Amino acid sequence: MSTPTAAPPAPPLARPAPAPRGYRAVLPFLTVLPVVAVVALLGLPVTADSGRSPADAASGLLVLCAVGHAVLRARRPLTRTAVAVFGLPVLGIAVAAAGAVTTGDAITGLARYVQVFVLVPVAVLLLVRDRRGARLVLWSLVGLALWQGAIGVKQYLTATGASYQGANIRAVGTFGPSDVMGMANVVALGIVAATGLALGARERRQRVAAALCALALLVPLALSFSRGAWIATAVACGAQLLLVGVRRAAKVFAAVAAVTVVLVGGFGVGAKAVEERLTSITQITEAPDQSVVDRYTMWAAATDMWHGHPVAGVGLKAFPAHRDGHASLALSSGSDTGGAGQAFRRQPLLSPHNMYLLLLSEQGLLGLITVAGSWLVLLLCALRRVRRSAGPARTVALPVCGLLVWQLVNFLYADIGGPSTILTAVCFGLAAWWALTDGAAAAPATRSGVR
Repeated sequence: MSTPTAAPPAPPLARPAPAPRGYRAVLPFLTVLPVVAVVALLGLPVTADSGRSPADAASGLLVLCAVGHAVLRARRPLTRTAVAVFGLPVLGIAVAAAGAVTTGDAITGLARYVQVFVLVPVAVLLLVRDRRGARLVLWSLVGLALWQGAIGVKQYLTATGASYQGANIRAVGTFGPSDVMGMANVVALGIVAATGLALGARERRQRVAAALCALALLVPLALSFSRGAWIATAVACGAQLLLVGVRRAAKVFAAVAAVTVVLVGGFGVGAKAVEERLTSITQITEAPDQSVVDRYTMWAAATDMWHGHPVAGVGLKAFPAHRDGHASLALSSGSDTGGAGQAFRRQPLLSPHNMYLLLLSEQGLLGLITVAGSWLVLLLCALRRVRRSAGPARTVALPVCGLLVWQLVNFLYADIGGPSTILTAVCFGLAAWWALTDGAAAAPATRSGVR
């Protein structure tokens, strides 16, 4: 009598079926699409005096997508270092919110700071899964810069831009004269991203395409007449070039100088206005223009506020309320804006146009250490990983670190405000993905898409 054969054991329920190879290949692109959508929405026209844009609304959906993605993966989403880097700023911001002048200022200020420096960067960190996703975000920044830059060049050529020295020639893109720094920031970030992609790409076609984009974007950056963006772009691109070698840096600097001479000296693209704008950077004691006077006066006022409230500052969004009590009589009542489809108006000066001094005046040493200190940790971690990286990893390492350097340098001449601020959050998120995720996040993908 034969013994019945035992049935084979059932497969364990805890083991999921392997995903199809095609699904795994496209998954990193699918998860990063919300980030790309936020960047793309900044190409839409901005309603005057709205203070918000479609990209701001989309950033809320971006955070929800990141939360859903983290729940589905059923893993601890952040490392301990990432928790510390993004948790410490909340402490300083919350303390400063308690000292705000009104409850409304406390709520709106807290929400804005947490959105820009915590929630959106963490969402980008979670949704960018590998280098392919990071490159997609970087190229979306370049594409947005080309779009806004093309509009800005047209505004200069047709005299339909924002008002500058009595003529409507300032390139502002779709952001309008109420946010004259918007297009400059977008174009500058596009130049930094394209430069990094050109330096790190392995394929000649990608290197050439990225280099041409970077050179083309120099024109709208010059026509934005934004001195702070010029300085930050030069520093960030220079840092990227030095990371890849002094010899290549010398070649690129020579090419950029040649293009600049041809555009400005040969074709006269904004030559006189650009020269005057460059000269005004150092004209502090001898006949400075009013914008330079206002900036240094507000810097002095912010420092004086900090002297009176050294630990916690005067409170979130409280700089305008304390400005007149600390500023000298040299400060004007506001800046003149107009053109680009908007009527003339007087724009009030509501911040010191220096992010570090804004933190120091409104949040004190506590805010400066917790918020700006987290940026410093992020920069050090990112640069350390760049030194360890080699080969394909540098494709994204250089542009991501360049974007972070640009933000930290630009904060010497600007602060958060306006629709383009959401790009600041995206750049911090990309830097956090590179600097704070484990080694697998930056490892090359296999043919099946598994990192």
